[in-house]
Amino acid sequence: MKIALVSEHASPLVAVGGVDSGGQNVYVAHVARQLQRAGHQVDVFTRRDRALLPPISLNEGVRVVHVPAGPPMQLPKEMVLPHMPAFTEFLVDFCRKETPAYDVVHANFFMSGMAALEVKDALRLPLVMTFHGLGRVRRAHQGVNDGFADERIAIEDRLVRRADCLVAESPADEADLIEQYHADPSRIALVAAGFDPDLFFPGDRAEARTRLGWPRDEFAVLQAARLVPRKGIDDLVRAVGILQARHGVKAHLYLAGGDAETPNEIATPEIGRLRGVAHRCGIEERVTFVGRRNPVQLRELYRAANVFATTPWYEAFGMTTVEAMACATPVIGSDTGGLRHTVRHGETGWLVPPRDATAIAERLLQLHADPQRARAMGEAGRVRAQTYFTWRRIGLELEDLYARVAKLGGLRRAGAADNSHDGAMRAFG
Repeated sequence: MKIALVSEHASPLVAVGGVDSGGQNVYVAHVARQLQRAGHQVDVFTRRDRALLPPISLNEGVRVVHVPAGPPMQLPKEMVLPHMPAFTEFLVDFCRKETPAYDVVHANFFMSGMAALEVKDALRLPLVMTFHGLGRVRRAHQGVNDGFADERIAIEDRLVRRADCLVAESPADEADLIEQYHADPSRIALVAAGFDPDLFFPGDRAEARTRLGWPRDEFAVLQAARLVPRKGIDDLVRAVGILQARHGVKAHLYLAGGDAETPNEIATPEIGRLRGVAHRCGIEERVTFVGRRNPVQLRELYRAANVFATTPWYEAFGMTTVEAMACATPVIGSDTGGLRHTVRHGETGWLVPPRDATAIAERLLQLHADPQRARAMGEAGRVRAQTYFTWRRIGLELEDLYARVAKLGGLRRAGAADNSHDGAMRAFG
């Protein structure tokens, strides 16, 4: 097949960890790579965000098309929407001129979807849609701090009605599509995100700590995420403070992520706010900002930690959780969104209510007090990650999905299917 992946603000070439670079960048990069390895031709369309980028880059056999739309510089994703008409015009023109034609278009995020929908209409190509987070869910948690215009929700409503298949990354994501967007369940496919088993696997904790310069005997808690308020990192800081004040356990919290390899408050303003929280909790010296790290460096961090904790207000999937599990590290995660799917409560770790520092502290205390159980949870997590969440498995599931969508799309273009309703796909429930 010839496949177009559209990812307007999340380039597969960008280092992750910044405010607008995270799971979607990793998702698009690995999906493209797996499909290319399976013998398909894959093009990724992303907004040109640097002046010196060529029109097209080649990345492990995948073409990355840098779409000229807006200034050639990095923009917060909340500021990209006004430039989407130019993105859309370029995308439609590029796809129209391609020979052979694309078999399927897979849009990632709502802005990519609005552009890909024009391709669907102009060229009668089937559209697969992954939202990587929904506007109504975001608005419910962030309220007035949500930087996206109200138009986002109207665009998502239209995409839910008209996309040929909606990809949900977890059962919670699927439920949100049905309950909040009235999506047709028969047009939803449940396909998770994943991890690379060649990158993330267990290793010796003591050796990892030696390489990192961490004390051998400390109780180390790790979080790796974009440093933004909705990730709930301040609750984790407070939990470490509670652990010390109420239980006398002096844990050390390592925070990986941010917009620079050397952490600083200018590049990543959230660092300043979190340092303030740590200071008020009396644990400023026990919170270390690690900075942005590449996958190999992250693997070392996962191996060195006693526990990986991720406590966002909401999360569509939670890719770092699976990476930590793959390294046999027990996980504490918020009982929300996709984390309910990845973390098996009481088996691979614990689920805690969002925004509940006391609950986090209690679970940290349990893992600290029972190292044998922590090791068993880590091993159970490794098995679960290897069984269900490798990128190879995810690639195979998407490959099968694309083939079915492309086949039905071909029938529709040939006039053999009912064209009276855009919701033509009925094979994904």
